[in-house]
Amino acid sequence: MSLIKKNRKTVIGILGGGQLARMSAFQAIRMGFEVAILEKEKDSPAGSLTKNEFVGWVDNEEIFNQFIEASDVITLENEFIDSGYLSEIEKKGKKVIPSSKTISLIQDKFIQKTTIQKAGVPVPQFINVSSDSTYENISSFLGKKFLLKSRKMGYDGYGNATIKNKNQFETAIKKLSSRHAELYAEEFISFQKELAIMVVRTKKEIKTYPVVETIQKNHICHLVIAPAQIEKRLMKQAEEIAIHSVEAVNGYGIFGIEMFLDNGNKILVNEMAPRPHNSGHYTIEGCITSQFENHIRAVLNLPLGSTEMIKPFAVMINLLGKRNDIGVLQNYESILQNERVKLHVYGKKNSRVGRKMGHITVVGDNLNSLIKIAKSSEKKVIL
Repeated sequence: MSLIKKNRKTVIGILGGGQLARMSAFQAIRMGFEVAILEKEKDSPAGSLTKNEFVGWVDNEEIFNQFIEASDVITLENEFIDSGYLSEIEKKGKKVIPSSKTISLIQDKFIQKTTIQKAGVPVPQFINVSSDSTYENISSFLGKKFLLKSRKMGYDGYGNATIKNKNQFETAIKKLSSRHAELYAEEFISFQKELAIMVVRTKKEIKTYPVVETIQKNHICHLVIAPAQIEKRLMKQAEEIAIHSVEAVNGYGIFGIEMFLDNGNKILVNEMAPRPHNSGHYTIEGCITSQFENHIRAVLNLPLGSTEMIKPFAVMINLLGKRNDIGVLQNYESILQNERVKLHVYGKKNSRVGRKMGHITVVGDNLNSLIKIAKSSEKKVIL
């Protein structure tokens, strides 16, 4: 049963007002729905699109309750909101997708890994880190080189550190503990490729988007190639693992699953996100139904759209801030000289070096040509 209101516009509440909420809101509005946005700052990228903009956060009881009251169903743009707040929404009789239970199994990455591993999903070896943990006892289990990670609030390389010796371990413990007190350690994987896949699920359907290759720059997703240039059997295996991962957390909505293809052709899940994902931005132009439209469809339990690609290939490149200044693109004409380029600017007030400010997508029949267009266009950007 869908969650559509028959006698008025359905209002979809989104916790967060960044670019993921903005691109989801575009699709909701296009289909005739309204959105409510809760974000800490006024005129956020998504908040600027709606009259239902609530400035505050979940710890502001008055604003939080106003946002809940204004929304018919609620979703989120990141997994960093404590699941207890989502449970409060559910207790008030409002549906949250993904549910508070699902988020509780995902937002702590140690719990996430434990949950999907118990369900039979292949993951790197990992171990909890306590105050008694030492480099020696962790390295005896994971090897001399391993990763130290924050259990919560880690993204785009924040909250991670590569460890090769005792000194690095002790330095990283202090640094990461200041970000989030609880840590875990994970096996270092030598990989051929980093892969990602979007999975969208309702009570009636589950669909996957093509498996893509992601190429990182300074720990941030920089380039996405769709589909990934891997064997068909590995594509199928990645799809099955991704679906199994979502089912393991009883997930409904849209999920991005990041994976490693190791040097032995084994696929391992790195982590999963219960929301639209950077690796799925190419779907706006590259697929019949974008990840953002299917996000909205899944939230409302509507029939899902086709996830098939429109052209054989799509390439997406992130536009990362190159300066600390106003968040306005300075050179539209030079970027848009190539008629194949699809430009997305997120509407963030301020740019800073390395911040995700937008992306470019190109689709077509020749992969090498698309990669060249994307890279040359990105180099021209002044943002």
